[in-house]
Amino acid sequence: MSFIDLSHDFEDGMPGFKLKNEDGSFTQYSAQIYPFMTHEQSRAKFQDQCEFEITEIRFQTSVGTYIDSPYHRYRSGRDISQIRLEEVILPGIVIDVRGRSPFEPVGLDALPPGLDLAGKALLFNFGWDQYWGSEDYQAYPFIGREVIEHLAHSGVKLVGVDTVNIDSSRDLTRPAHTRLLSQDIYIVENLCHLDALYGTAFRFFAVPLKAKRVAALSIRAFAEVTPS
Repeated sequence: MSFIDLSHDFEDGMPGFKLKNEDGSFTQYSAQIYPFMTHEQSRAKFQDQCEFEITEIRFQTSVGTYIDSPYHRYRSGRDISQIRLEEVILPGIVIDVRGRSPFEPVGLDALPPGLDLAGKALLFNFGWDQYWGSEDYQAYPFIGREVIEHLAHSGVKLVGVDTVNIDSSRDLTRPAHTRLLSQDIYIVENLCHLDALYGTAFRFFAVPLKAKRVAALSIRAFAEVTPS
């Protein structure tokens, strides 16, 4: 078997979601990574016998490649610590939805007839990871309402996208987050390299830290590919 990394690098100053404020300005999500204690600063603590770097990270939990728990949308929903491993290690299916324009929805015609999604992770490949780190990444296609409703009844366990948001930024009701998370169908955003999964059988891994009272959290998403 082989493994395919589906996560963006988590780094200082990395791009994140831009949330529009009431006055028209934006709140920018990002990460700060810096030494809490440098190698040099640590040496005295070990009488110059060795040295260590201790790194500190500050970030909003919806940054990088990350998973949303139901608590992200619902105050009484399950949080990140309550996600069971078997819910985020799943057989995966990738759907090719490349070639779409910003703000263009994906319709039901994108799903192959008779597709069995029960107990699976469904990953939509828009090819949008090519714009990672640029302003173009912030204007993206999204999952349409008909598809959302179909997925809510399909038995799917997780839905992933290679865009900054599964929902349109213009739809403030956030239908995918509202409908899917209400049924404990997890959402993973900011995936990458999904084109490497075409024609393969794979298991998708989206395991976060077991963090209490956390709504969303960055993950190391990857696929375990089974030889054909």
